[in-house]
Amino acid sequence: MISKKNPKADLNKHKMIFFQIGLIITLGISYIGIEWSFDNRTELDDQKVQVKMTLTEDIPITEMKTPVAPPPPPPPVPEIIEVVEDHLEIEETEIQSTESSLDDRMEEIVEVSQVVEGNLEEEIEDVPFVLIANVPIYPGCENEVGNEAKKHCMSQKVQDHVAKEFNNGLGATLGLKGIHRIMVVFKIDSSGEVTNIRARAPHKDLEAEAIRVINLLPKMTPGHQRNRPVGVIYSLPIVFEVRPPA
Repeated sequence: MISKKNPKADLNKHKMIFFQIGLIITLGISYIGIEWSFDNRTELDDQKVQVKMTLTEDIPITEMKTPVAPPPPPPPVPEIIEVVEDHLEIEETEIQSTESSLDDRMEEIVEVSQVVEGNLEEEIEDVPFVLIANVPIYPGCENEVGNEAKKHCMSQKVQDHVAKEFNNGLGATLGLKGIHRIMVVFKIDSSGEVTNIRARAPHKDLEAEAIRVINLLPKMTPGHQRNRPVGVIYSLPIVFEVRPPA
């Protein structure tokens, strides 16, 4: 059986029309897509701009104030010193002349027998050993020439006396160790006797021993100041070391 085509059903006749319709539909869809994409991008851009504007508006404006300089510190208070100023009125005392006439002097003359003679000699206080004009003379130093030589001789004699008489085992007995110092001060009075002995040490027994030893010093020729016997103050440091037995 031979099939026959219906001329109305021939699609090739309308191929161009279908093509144009398809093209129009495609372009329409593309246009709508482009417009929709552009509208969305515009909205996003507007939102971005709006966000930026909002952030800009939220920044607070701070007013810059010029700092006020602090007041200068008060000047230091000076030490209070009493000063007699020039503008103060000072009471003036009239100084009367001591000169008198010859007649006035004659009236003031008294008999010599009425004058009470007093002790015109000035009392001289104790003098330190380093300042005495003529040092006390320790027995055995009489032949030394000059004050400095006699000083040196006396100091050496006193040191030898202490080294000989001091109880060297006392420090170990007291349980002391190492180096210790005893400071002794005494007076050689105007008669040459040793008096007023004082001692300072780290232990009372050491002080007592130092006083005992100085009390054994012999009588000396007293020191002289202005050709008069005077008391002389002598300071003597005693240094000793307690060593453990070998």
